Amino acid sequence: MSSILTNNGAMVALQTLKSVNNNLTETQNAISTGKEIGMAKDNSAVWAISKTMESDIAGFEAIEDGLSIGEATVAVASAGAEQIVEKLTEMKELIVSGQSETADHAKIQEDIDSKVAQIEAIINAAQFNGANLLKFDVDGNGATGVGVLASLDREGAGGTVTAVEITVDSVNFESQLDLSASLTSITDSATASSALADIEGFLQTAITGAAALGADSARLEDQSDFVGKLVDSMTMGVSTMTDTNMEEASARLSALQTQQDLATQSLTIANEAPSSLLQLFR
Repeated sequence: MSSILTNNGAMVALQTLKSVNNNLTETQNAISTGKEIGMAKDNSAVWAISKTMESDIAGFEAIEDGLSIGEATVAVASAGAEQIVEKLTEMKELIVSGQSETADHAKIQEDIDSKVAQIEAIINAAQFNGANLLKFDVDGNGATGVGVLASLDREGAGGTVTAVEITVDSVNFESQLDLSASLTSITDSATASSALADIEGFLQTAITGAAALGADSARLEDQSDFVGKLVDSMTMGVSTMTDTNMEEASARLSALQTQQDLATQSLTIANEAPSSLLQLFR
């Protein structure tokens, strides 16, 4: 039945055109912003997950910066410790040479004193950003180590987040390598023999401390690499959930533009239908 009061065809064509236009607008927005899910109304569940992950990514990026500072702090101390081991080895060579009765013990002691001063200078200078892991008081405020934020542990999708630290302890060369007070001065072969026992103890202490700092440095480096890879993986995960698939969006845009043309033409035809009723009255 045809009616001049109600145009059912035009109503259907109009609803179709509105639906196509809405889909076309969404597709154009997705292409222009690069985000298929950019607001909560697009997909509230996925949007909430992506925002939680984005906040974690921001936290891990800050952790990366902190780990870099921690790595540098330990690296400086480790380099200083290794240099001290070298100086102690050189001192051991001098002391061994002092075992001879014909050695110039005064000259040997003079060289040893020079190297002791070098070691003390290294201990005092091996600081980064005010933190010195070769001293008992690391930061001048009584700290005996450096805490480096290493990770954020989350329990469940919206659960509690716990910060995890890596603590690097001071090797305390300042106290344990008090050479000026504890190393026997060489005046003859007998005192050289005593000094040899002393220097061997100091050398083992320095080697142990340098090894510990090396292990801490490697741990921080490994953690930094892991956090970097973790950030990349999480970023790709968020991208997969929320970013626009441009190839798919391009195909959808072409299809919707065609549908829009057809819906417009259908609406035009439906709007012209009542005028055909005039032919019945001629």
